[in-house]
Formats: sequence, structure tokens, C-alpha cells
Amino acid sequence: MLKLNIAVEDKNSKARTGYFETAHGIVETPIFMPVGTQGTVKAVNQSYLESDIHAQIVLSNTYHLYLRPGTEVLFEAGGLHKFMNWHKPILTDSGGYQVFSLSGLRKLKTDGVEFRSHIDGSKHLFTPEKVVGIQRVIGSDIMMSLDECTPYPCEYEYAAKSVKLTSDWAILNKEAFNNTQPLYGHKQFLFGIIQGSVYKDLREKSAVDLLNIDFDGYAIGGLAVGEPTEVMYDIVDFTTGFMPKDKPRYLMGVGRPENILEAVERGIDMFDCVMPTRNARNSNLFTSAGVLSMRNARYKNDFNTIDENCDCYTCSNYTKAYLRHLFIAGEILALELASIHNLHYYLNLVKDAGDHIKNGNFQEWKSEIVSKISLNVNNKSED
Repeated sequence: MLKLNIAVEDKNSKARTGYFETAHGIVETPIFMPVGTQGTVKAVNQSYLESDIHAQIVLSNTYHLYLRPGTEVLFEAGGLHKFMNWHKPILTDSGGYQVFSLSGLRKLKTDGVEFRSHIDGSKHLFTPEKVVGIQRVIGSDIMMSLDECTPYPCEYEYAAKSVKLTSDWAILNKEAFNNTQPLYGHKQFLFGIIQGSVYKDLREKSAVDLLNIDFDGYAIGGLAVGEPTEVMYDIVDFTTGFMPKDKPRYLMGVGRPENILEAVERGIDMFDCVMPTRNARNSNLFTSAGVLSMRNARYKNDFNTIDENCDCYTCSNYTKAYLRHLFIAGEILALELASIHNLHYYLNLVKDAGDHIKNGNFQEWKSEIVSKISLNVNNKSED
């Protein structure tokens, strides 16, 4: 069992700090997981992830790694840790979301989902058993169950059928997990994913179904897919009420910095999202003063650091003018420096959240931070 050791609980909300242990290290919560979908966090090498960004755990994706480089290569390499030269924990998504979002042709079955590769159109079948087997080959510390992620909006009847399918698959996931062994000598854990769209009775049913299966941790899936932000917060707050206190709670695919802080307040421990790296590659940086667009003309002769309150490698060594120049010139270094900064910002944000929970002033701090971080501080046109 993967136990979340709770250190401090906020007196005025569901926020908490804690830690859990894996074979590749301890993860302190709340935590943000940089997304390394294909065995790499885009534009950031592993040395910066460890030394500057201080990532404790990264996320990779079963669907993408299964299609490329493939399970034979991963097995021959000795698993993903060795393949990508990463010595800390890895969580792998089951690939269910990618099957439903990337595959043009897919067919749901009671025992799995048939789909065509977005790379070459070849036909594949993901069953709960196969997905567990692929993640055994990957060797991730935390494996996710195969589920169906419903779109938004979603009719109640479809969402109800989806919850039943996800629950049925969850049983098969757990059976396959119990009937197989790790391949590389370290323990692996399996999380279940609570679905139900925006319907509270379905979220409750999904949570109860999965709790009866007894997973090592639980995730909330199917949010941040287009529903209003306040609806997402309400569903998170409702759903965490059914999730065990002594196991990690993971909100999948969320999100903006303010979304993360609101979810921490509602009892979530783990997060992942492509937003920090994707925004960075599009020249948008998260800072303590708000969001900066580094292509903006106002930074052409601005030789100040990007964020005076940040001590990341980028802010410690380069100016706004230089980073803007790199983006305008189309230099690849711009993507790396911006990504390092944004990931450092996200990891520092959740660390600060934990510190303020421990200090007993989380809600006051959160309100002040949220009022700043969503601002766009650019007021001049780009070149």
C-alpha cells in the first residue's frame, strides 16, 4: 500500500501537506509533476529537472511510449528510468485520455478500446490487462488504471455508462496488477481514476466503486476539459469528500497556477499539466507579478531579470531583453530557458503552498497570490 503520511492539515480548509515513499525516492505533497509524455519534458534536460527545477516526480504516457519507442525497446533498455536517465519517481498515465483525444478511429468494447495510431494509422487494442502489462515494461513507480475520459458537455446517460465501464475496467486493472510482478526489482503502485463528468451522484458512485477495489491512490479525471472553472472547483470539493485521507489524491491535467491553489485548498495532493512548458514554448512566462509575453516590444531594451523574486537558472543568468531576442530570432535556447523558468515557478508555487499550510496562513497567502498570478502585465503590442 502507498501510504500518504500527512504532516499538517490546514485548520480552515481541506489543504494538507504530507509525503509518500517510492523505490526511487520520497515525494512531498502538494506536488506538481512536470509532463514528460514521451520520456522527456519538452525542451528541458534531466539535469535541470533535478538540479534547478527540483522536480521530485515526472509524468510519462503509456499510449505514446507504447507506440514509440515501443515496449521491446523499453524492456531492452531496462525500463524508462534507465532509458531516460532519470533516477527519481515516474508516474505513467494509462493512455486512456490520449486514445479518446488523439485517435480518429476508436471503438469501445466491454474489455477495452480499439484505436488507430495517430502516427501511422495502425490498429491497436488497449485492454486493462494490456495497459498494466505495458506499464510493467515501462517500470513506472505509479501506474494509472485504464479509464474513459468523457468530454464536456456530456449527457447524463453517457456519463453513467462511462462510469460503469471505468469501474468494470478498474476491476480488471487491479486483477492484472495483482497477477503480475514488477520487471526491474522495484515496487510499483496502481491508482484508480474517479470519473462522472459534472454529475455529483455519478462522481460519488465512481468513488465508491473504486474504493471497494482498494487502489494505492486515487485520481480525479475528466475535469479541465471545458467545464466552467467554478464547476470544476465544486466537483473537486465534492469528490475529495469520498477519497481516503491516508492515500494520495491526484487531480489530472490541472492546470493554471490559480487552479492548483484552489484545488490544494479542496484537498488535492498531486497535479500535472502541460501548461508551464507549452506556455513557455509560446513565450508566455508565469512570474510573481503576473504573466509576461516575452515577444512583447516593451522588453527589447529591458535588461532586468525576468522575475526578481525567482532564483531559477534563467532568472539568475539572463535578462528580459535577451530572452525576447532569442524568441524573436527563433533560437531553440529560448524554449529551454523559458521552460526551465515556468517549471521552477510551478514547483516553487506548490512548495510555498505547503509552507503556508504548515505556517497556518494558507488561505490568506492563497488569496493574495491568486490576485497577482492571473494578471497579464503586457500593455504594448508585439513586434
